[in-house]
Amino acid sequence: MHTLDMTSDNSLHKQSTNQWEELRRQARHYENELDSKLLSFSQYVSKDITRDDGSETVPLISESRDGFEGLKGEIEGLVTALTDVNNQMSQYCERVQNASATIYTLQRHREILHDYTNEFHKTRLNIEAKLNRELLLGPHKKDTGFRTTTNKKNDLLLKESQHIRSSEIMIDEQINVAVRTREHLINQRNAFKTIQTHMTTMASMSAINCYSNHSLIHSLIVFYFR
Repeated sequence: MHTLDMTSDNSLHKQSTNQWEELRRQARHYENELDSKLLSFSQYVSKDITRDDGSETVPLISESRDGFEGLKGEIEGLVTALTDVNNQMSQYCERVQNASATIYTLQRHREILHDYTNEFHKTRLNIEAKLNRELLLGPHKKDTGFRTTTNKKNDLLLKESQHIRSSEIMIDEQINVAVRTREHLINQRNAFKTIQTHMTTMASMSAINCYSNHSLIHSLIVFYFR
């Protein structure tokens, strides 16, 4: 019976280890995909989306925006998938004992996700601002003396766009602070849980030792004073 119990425990441990390794494999896959997509995404910031003569400004901007929206959607999907994997890893850490190493690994994957998410948001806002600026000012960028009512309206729209972008950056930063705080609290809870498990185990062993010592002393007293 004892052999069967050990075999069952080893099997469960192996399954648990395999689950963790599979989650890590998925996390690394999504991280590599994000790294590649973000590199392509950042190229939109420096990409020239207008022609020298300005005659095809609108079609080029439309084409760039379509590509931008498509790549943005792919990155958002990868961020969602990686977030889901991180959540599964967090749930795994809450279930297992002696999770110090896994908690450290989870924290590293969370930091990578946080960095990629920040980079994505900042790059997205920069690209959107550039597309809006080119759309508003592109056709008249060579005519420095052209100051019509339309241009004034465009200037106002551009300023409003920049104001909105600044507000979005501020909101994103506040959200990131809240996310980091939540992750820190979760890590603390997992660490305390691990410590509590160790303390309970040590207390149980101490109680057993005390009981054994008490029994030994009682036996000696009975032996010598019977």
